Amino acid sequence: MMLGNLGKMMKLAAEMKSKLPEMQARIEAAEHAASAGGGAVTATVNGKGMLTGVKISPEAVADGDAAMLEDMVKAAVSAAQDKAAQAAAAEMQAFAEEMGVPPGMQDMLS
Repeated sequence: MMLGNLGKMMKLAAEMKSKLPEMQARIEAAEHAASAGGGAVTATVNGKGMLTGVKISPEAVADGDAAMLEDMVKAAVSAAQDKAAQAAAAEMQAFAEEMGVPPGMQDMLS
């Protein structure tokens, strides 16, 4: 009986290994944006959380408050990175469920 379970686990591991690159590519290709300062600053990151874009409204620049602008940029980037991390975790969870990974073992994938 244990050999049957071991065989199932090995088959599951092989299937997961073959599908993992596709799932990782989906995560990496995703873009996540977040704004700060009422939309004055918008940051975009990829699925890995790497910054890919920043938009700053002309009004935010014209205000001349560099410290506030810096804070808004940091806040927008941080929020976008949080979104990317949450999306990646959700993708991993869905992948684990699709593969039939038991709930107690799903945490090992993240």
